[in-house]
Amino acid sequence: MDTVTTLVLAFVSIVLVNNLVLTKFLGICPFLGVSGRIDMAFGMGLAVTFVMALSGTLTWMIDHWILQKLGLEVMQYVTFILVIAGAVQLVEMYLRKFFPPLYESFGIFLPLITTNCAILGLCLFINLWGIDSLLHAVVLSVGGGIGFTMAICIMAGIRENLYLCDVPECLKGAPITLITAGILTLAFMGFAGMIKG
Repeated sequence: MDTVTTLVLAFVSIVLVNNLVLTKFLGICPFLGVSGRIDMAFGMGLAVTFVMALSGTLTWMIDHWILQKLGLEVMQYVTFILVIAGAVQLVEMYLRKFFPPLYESFGIFLPLITTNCAILGLCLFINLWGIDSLLHAVVLSVGGGIGFTMAICIMAGIRENLYLCDVPECLKGAPITLITAGILTLAFMGFAGMIKG
């Protein structure tokens, strides 16, 4: 396969087939916590996409160009968490300065991007999958963020429409949200096997 085909398949795979939220169940906290409104969900998705793209790319470079060369693979977790925390601080400062209402609406969920297991999971997957190309790592990092954004925006759209539905009293709030997330996950499981790796 040529490089472009490989990169396109990797992108489609990380966005749809191996979506970190809907197939790997990573990043569920912001997925459920910030998906009440589409504007907040899209803002959170963009923030996570930026952090994921930056973190995935930087951790791949640090791991391949420094840690593996020096035999310090044991430092991966610490290094990855520090890179993710730094990227989140950049997003937080940017939002506080240029988008104060969005910054305020995120509340506790913005700093929680640091502990978003989807980002750490992607950084670990990129290094565990044996990705040997920086371009491939960048495509997977950006694709992982776009997949997260797609999942959270779909969930937000469904939840906004649920407010107009006649949901039984015992299912209002968290129960219907979890049921919806489960059905959405089942729908994405239909993509399994679409791309043979």
